[in-house]
Amino acid sequence: MYFLRPILAGHKNQSYQNISLLSTAYLCSKIKLDKMIEEKKFNIKETSELFKAKKTTPVECTKAYLDRISEHNHKLNAFVKVLADSALKMAEESQKRFEAGSSKSLLDGIPIAIKDNIAIEGIETTAGSKMLQGFVPPYEAEVITKLKEAGAVILGKTNLDEFAMGSSTETSVFGPTKNPADETRVPGGSSGGSAVAVASGMSPLALGSDTGGSIRQPASFCGIVGFKPTYGTVSRYGLFAMASSLDQIGSMASTVEDAEILYNIIKGYDKKDSTSIDINQISNLKSQNDISKIKIGIPKEYFAEGLDPKVKKVIEEAIEKFKKMGAEIKVVSLPNSKYAMTCYYIIMPVEVASNLARYDGIKYGYSAKAQNSLDVYLKTRSEGFGAEVKRRIMLGTYTSSAGYIDQYYNKAQKVRSLIRQDFNQVFKDVDFILGPVAPTTAFKIGEKTTDPLTMYLSDIYTIAVNLAGLPAISVPCGETDGLPVGLQIIGPQFSDTKILELGKIYESA
Repeated sequence: MYFLRPILAGHKNQSYQNISLLSTAYLCSKIKLDKMIEEKKFNIKETSELFKAKKTTPVECTKAYLDRISEHNHKLNAFVKVLADSALKMAEESQKRFEAGSSKSLLDGIPIAIKDNIAIEGIETTAGSKMLQGFVPPYEAEVITKLKEAGAVILGKTNLDEFAMGSSTETSVFGPTKNPADETRVPGGSSGGSAVAVASGMSPLALGSDTGGSIRQPASFCGIVGFKPTYGTVSRYGLFAMASSLDQIGSMASTVEDAEILYNIIKGYDKKDSTSIDINQISNLKSQNDISKIKIGIPKEYFAEGLDPKVKKVIEEAIEKFKKMGAEIKVVSLPNSKYAMTCYYIIMPVEVASNLARYDGIKYGYSAKAQNSLDVYLKTRSEGFGAEVKRRIMLGTYTSSAGYIDQYYNKAQKVRSLIRQDFNQVFKDVDFILGPVAPTTAFKIGEKTTDPLTMYLSDIYTIAVNLAGLPAISVPCGETDGLPVGLQIIGPQFSDTKILELGKIYESA
């Protein structure tokens, strides 16, 4: 078998008994790794220790995940591009470092999947759109540079809603991704491919991007951990912009600890990103381990009409666990949260219209054939963009036009300030906010594609976090009717470490 070949080679002069003992030890470690992968209970620290002890190798780990991709991706459509050759090369380089005792980080040799709106130099990056099919970036995202410096192994690019616009991963030019819990249902979006890659055991880790819930909502639908950091703490350089004041790259994993390890690698100030923040210069970042000293707020607005009663029950049971652990639970109010959806769907399309103006068929990407430059521009945008992208461009162009910018966009920005003030006020009395991630579990594929407004409502509990620039995490907290439910933990700005710590406390309980 292939995992014995590295052991048997080079030991030809040893006795059969010695070879057998060595092979058995290696085989036991291989079985342990396979079990972690099969049961989706991958642990970065444990795997790194196996690498250091030479009980298994980054190459074997990478091969195991590539095998799972080969086995499952044709059904689930999580990966749009698998980088098998380069992944094995990265794994071989990592293996040499472990053999020399010079591993780079906890992520050295650990496979990871990348959402296909995050640029990797020399690798086609499409953002799930016909507009960018064939586009190969001559640069790469800062987060990719950091992953490579840490020794991570990049498995491939994952599916997403076109230009990250959607809540179901159905608007992709590559077709819909399917939820491994029920293949007739969506995985959520827009980071649905990354969520499914982790949930199905095709990758232990993934990067996603979150503009209005696009990491947390698919994490909830697929039963994994999805962490959206404080805006500005992870560089957006190399992320194909959707709405620049809302977008944030974050981590997806099967455990909070693994999501935290990934976050600690990719965070940090980047001079190439004008919105980047040096979180190390922010005070009061230490975590609080004593849960009896923690105050948790439960927004009454998050448990009103619209929340599925079965989802509500699962969330309330999770809150009860915090109460039994000794946390103080307090009902709070976010009165302007009812305007978050409307506010978001004014501000976000304006930024979309601005950011996507660069796709003109001239500089790069898809270019339609036409008689003159104006027709090239018009036909390219008509043919290259899908229906949802066009809808948002048109809405953003309308609300930012001369006759309506004061009536819509400027008012929405004022409401955004009120939403931020609501959170600031609540966080004077409590340390965290708990609530649902989404009002329902994963819905059927095709169920909401003809009703955009209903689709938008699936992000009703996540959008306000992006408007306020706060950190939040989705942690699996149970199931209803066999479908996963995620608990959302929200904290004040720069409380990322504290949120992750609370997530680990809940997870261990």
